Amino acid sequence: MKSNQERIEKHIKALSQYTATPNEGTTRLTYSEQDLQARDYIKSQMKAYGLEVREDGLGNIFGKLEGEKKGAPSVIVGSHFDSVPHGGDYDGPAGVIAGLEIAALFQENQVKPAYPLEIIAMVEEEGSRFGGGLMGSRGIAGYLQKEDLEQLKDKDGISVPEAMKQIGLDPSLEVKRDPETIRAFLEMHIEQGPILEEKQLSVGVVESIVGLTQLEVTISGKAGHAGTTPMDRRSDALVAAANIIGKLPQIAIEEGEGTVTTVGRHQVFPNGANVIPDKVVFSVDIRSSKETHIKNVVQKVKDVIRTYESEGIQATVEQSLYMQPKELNQDIRSQLKTSAEQLGISYTNMHSGAGHDAMVLSDITDVGLIFVPSKDGLSHCPEEWTAIHELAAGIDVLYETALKLTRKS
Repeated sequence: MKSNQERIEKHIKALSQYTATPNEGTTRLTYSEQDLQARDYIKSQMKAYGLEVREDGLGNIFGKLEGEKKGAPSVIVGSHFDSVPHGGDYDGPAGVIAGLEIAALFQENQVKPAYPLEIIAMVEEEGSRFGGGLMGSRGIAGYLQKEDLEQLKDKDGISVPEAMKQIGLDPSLEVKRDPETIRAFLEMHIEQGPILEEKQLSVGVVESIVGLTQLEVTISGKAGHAGTTPMDRRSDALVAAANIIGKLPQIAIEEGEGTVTTVGRHQVFPNGANVIPDKVVFSVDIRSSKETHIKNVVQKVKDVIRTYESEGIQATVEQSLYMQPKELNQDIRSQLKTSAEQLGISYTNMHSGAGHDAMVLSDITDVGLIFVPSKDGLSHCPEEWTAIHELAAGIDVLYETALKLTRKS
């Protein structure tokens, strides 16, 4: 094994400390105090491994080891470092730590790359603070403009630029990255499912990533007193929302082929125990491996919502995120498999049912994504766990692949 398991474990433990919910999982929202603590740690480690560190206008962190070919595009390795509320220690950080460990191995082995190596730690992949998700990679790919970021606000009405300034980041810096400056992007992620563990395999080489869209639905009714408003005179936004939400699973089932719908977030206004709700805002996450299924379900969801519109109930639907299903680069997939075979590490081909930064960056560069096992298939919860030796095996595969990609072609 090439990677240092003690060093990997040190990074996991260090980053897990930066949580707003100690002993109740990792809660590290973008631009929070915990973001700043993790950010400072990541930057300090990048510097310790001889990397030149910078942040862009979204707060994505880059650590660069210059290559012998001046002005050549970089091989970028990394993932995101934000979390869902009460999540685990591995979703995102495992991929960032993979990048840090690869940088450490380049330093230890005195590797002088022809093409630059860059380690990246991206923001707001989960969308837990500003919604939508994949914000850091979408910014790099040029899908978010300055005006878009000013409109993106958290539940307290704080915009992305405002939140950045609160922790000392500079939103005036450039965000979009010229694709000509990127040779390839490599990401390691925990599987978030049971397949690798059940098959007792070390690595999943991802061939394709599910397409997904997220809708934000607002149902508006009329507030009233819970005791004095007759049932036939009510325009209850929450009742309408509940009826709509109850129909969504069946839409996905009827669409078939693994199509799924999820309502994971909702807000009720004015949120008083004795007040009829006058507004409900909820998210709808739709995923499928086929774009036609996603489009069909979006339309069916809108059709259902329309049937609940009446004189007292109005609805709006906004699409906050849309990502097409993606097939990842075949050459890099082949290189990942060759690296695993050379190292004697077991692997299988896989499809990703979760969205990742890799799916966004595949629009602008060649991308490789690997999975490592998740104990009991659990993720987005405090019980999320991957053994250190399993992380190390994945990192070794990425390291060998990064070595090949940074050599002269």
